[in-house]
Amino acid sequence: MKKTKLWINGQWQEAENSYELISPYSGEVVAHVAKASIQDVERAIEGAQQAFQSFKKTTAYERAEILYNVVQIMRQRKEEFAEILALEAGKPLAAGLAEIERTIATYQFAAEGAKQAKGETVPMDAAPGAGDRIGWTKREPLGVISAITPFNFPFNLVAHKLGPAFAVGNTVVLKPATQTPLSALIMAEIFKEAGLPDGALQIVTGSGGELSDTLITHPYVKKVTFTGSGNVGLGIKEKVGLRKVTLELGSNAAVIVEPSTPIHKIIKRCVGGAFNFAGQVCISLQRIYVHASIINEFTKAFVEETEKLIVGDPFDKNTDVSAMIHPNEVERIREWIEEAQTQGAVMATGGVFTERTLTPTVMTNVTADMKIVCQEAFAPIVSIVSYETLNDAIRLVNESELGLNAGIYTNILPDALYAADELQAGAVMINDIPTFRVDNMPYGGVKMSGYGREGIKWAIEEMTDMKFIMMKKSF
Repeated sequence: MKKTKLWINGQWQEAENSYELISPYSGEVVAHVAKASIQDVERAIEGAQQAFQSFKKTTAYERAEILYNVVQIMRQRKEEFAEILALEAGKPLAAGLAEIERTIATYQFAAEGAKQAKGETVPMDAAPGAGDRIGWTKREPLGVISAITPFNFPFNLVAHKLGPAFAVGNTVVLKPATQTPLSALIMAEIFKEAGLPDGALQIVTGSGGELSDTLITHPYVKKVTFTGSGNVGLGIKEKVGLRKVTLELGSNAAVIVEPSTPIHKIIKRCVGGAFNFAGQVCISLQRIYVHASIINEFTKAFVEETEKLIVGDPFDKNTDVSAMIHPNEVERIREWIEEAQTQGAVMATGGVFTERTLTPTVMTNVTADMKIVCQEAFAPIVSIVSYETLNDAIRLVNESELGLNAGIYTNILPDALYAADELQAGAVMINDIPTFRVDNMPYGGVKMSGYGREGIKWAIEEMTDMKFIMMKKSF
């Protein structure tokens, strides 16, 4: 059984206390994880600040080489990392390997981004009285960045914090989710091997509730980047002051299926978007709005495809859906389903619970005020809803307080472009599910789904300050 330590100033360091890490699927204790104190976090931040003084002076080429080295190391250990995801997150091996491939791509994009962070010239002679001057901008690293990450993509979402931060010369104090520390801690070894200077990456494990105030208010911290729940994100936003902040707070992603859609071509894709990693994905397909003329055909095909999914051990290569992250989450979604049923919702398939799992569940006859519809379910459950006109569907999608990704299936181009303009979301996927994401696209939400954007190019902009420089041509 593994006993972990903290990664502070390039060394493994003991913590006074620890907690048990429980496998989401088996319920077994798989590790004793170091539980950082506030003093540990303060040492980590101070060490990151000291490391920043030299790391910010490295060249873009040097930083890119470190990130390229990370890519090469990760390529050689993909299967090992997928097994870590199965162990600590309950992620099926196939889904775990897919996450590792994306993580590798993310660090590669970051390596390339290190060489592309640039400023621009400013035409000073366009202003009266400034013709004897030249001006330009440059991007400069911020300093210490606090990164707080969730359990659902513990390799790739960490990469979206570390990659762009290191690309431009920032240092990072990382606090991974309490359920997925092992994937974060192994990155300490990888970055060390890749040549990252000691102190540029600090990793503190433990309770977010106990450590977050220090992580987000310490005077050395210049930016906070957080992915997680809306309530926690709002609390962070209230406390960060003038520091930069990026918040990705989840959603209840929706797709519209228009009558022109060839249903047989999209069903498997939609089922995957709803139930991949037991629906524990910020852009998991949770709401499907289907035109009344095709809803019976769509629902029948969707239910049939859903019932093919295999629920089981994440280490079994045949498993499609495994455990939810914690029994408390299983109980929460059970209560939501039962409440919806008392209000008239109908279960088309699924709804079989164990202490740790829920079979993929399809609900119909739902209303917009049911929790399974209006809140983020973060579970293997999807609702199918009928609509009459495209405007009705857009209105139903937009009624939510959340707005990360949305999608529409249609063969009519004007309708697709109209929906893209009218849907209130950070991104709109035309002829695909809202669960689509690649790691070089901008990613972030509107309304209660977040603040700021990730995606390497955009994260680099948010992890740097712009400086303007003017020079007079003569005295």
